[in-house]
Amino acid sequence: MSTSSRHTPLHATHVATGARMVDFAGWDMPVNYGSQIEEHHAVRRDAGMFDVSHMLALDLTGPDATPFLRGLLANDVAKLSDSGKALYSCMLNEQGGVIDDLIVYRFGADDYRIVVNAGTADKDVAWMRTRIAGTGANVTLTSRRDLAMIAIQGPQAIERARTAIPELSTQDLPSPFSAVRAGELLIARTGYTGEDGLEITLPASRAESMWQALAAAGVKPCGLGARDTLRLEAGMNLYGQDMDESVSPLDSGLSWTVDLKDENRGFVGRAALEAAAASRRLLGLILEDKGVLRAHMKVFTAAGEGETTSGSFSPTLERSIGFVRVPLATQAGEDVEVKIRGKRLKARTVKLPFVRNGKPLV
Repeated sequence: MSTSSRHTPLHATHVATGARMVDFAGWDMPVNYGSQIEEHHAVRRDAGMFDVSHMLALDLTGPDATPFLRGLLANDVAKLSDSGKALYSCMLNEQGGVIDDLIVYRFGADDYRIVVNAGTADKDVAWMRTRIAGTGANVTLTSRRDLAMIAIQGPQAIERARTAIPELSTQDLPSPFSAVRAGELLIARTGYTGEDGLEITLPASRAESMWQALAAAGVKPCGLGARDTLRLEAGMNLYGQDMDESVSPLDSGLSWTVDLKDENRGFVGRAALEAAAASRRLLGLILEDKGVLRAHMKVFTAAGEGETTSGSFSPTLERSIGFVRVPLATQAGEDVEVKIRGKRLKARTVKLPFVRNGKPLV
């Protein structure tokens, strides 16, 4: 573990319960609490929870908040007409590369909550502040390191959370991909597993008691290992592996997050995206022969070579799966070969996701 790793408000709880800790993006985080496979299945079949307090919540407020975000993000926050609605978007550089992928919640034309990735948080804040200064936008950006975040995911997640969290016993829950404020909590119906559930942002001082109450209600603590296999099955990109500043969202299976409908909306990276059409696509990959897919493996298709960006064993499918960036002409359902330890093994491309709401889709 890096001596410079930061600790979330739940760090002592993880250590006390025997979690195996690793350095992740500068944070000391639990990779598992015992069996990673059991944690994965708990989320698919019942309910599991993750400490995601290493991610950064940002509050953007002020009279220019909406126009500022419309110029900052590839997706268009003008879609968010109702309070609490959420939007997934990439934040691009001028070359069309992905600085980060993030979620924005709208609570008013002058009131937004943004959640960014842990490994890019400092870079994201610096980029946003540079854009604020450069545009002269009348907004205030506030980092909320005083908060903790707990994600509760799985088919029984909401039912179990209602028994453990007092505010949920009487609170009308948000619809999928939206959020509500309930006292000092922000309750979002979002997640990173392909299952229904909640992501709850709360004061750091309440994190330990809420975690313990959820555990007593039968919600299983889960670490980064299960989080990665769950998001992989759900077809969800991981920043730094499946896309980064050198890769366009058009080449990363994220073209649906780029909104070009308003011809008058000039956002950072738009000109680059319009000048250079997608040349590659991101597909799912299932290994037909024995082996395990990992990132950066060469893949041979009829249209040319590609490369895996993520890969692992799927506990739900009981097979090795991954993402592969391939030439644009490659389609889902094609037989391909992947080079593993010097051998070319049989594999098949598939449409993402592999699993959704506990059900295999391939």
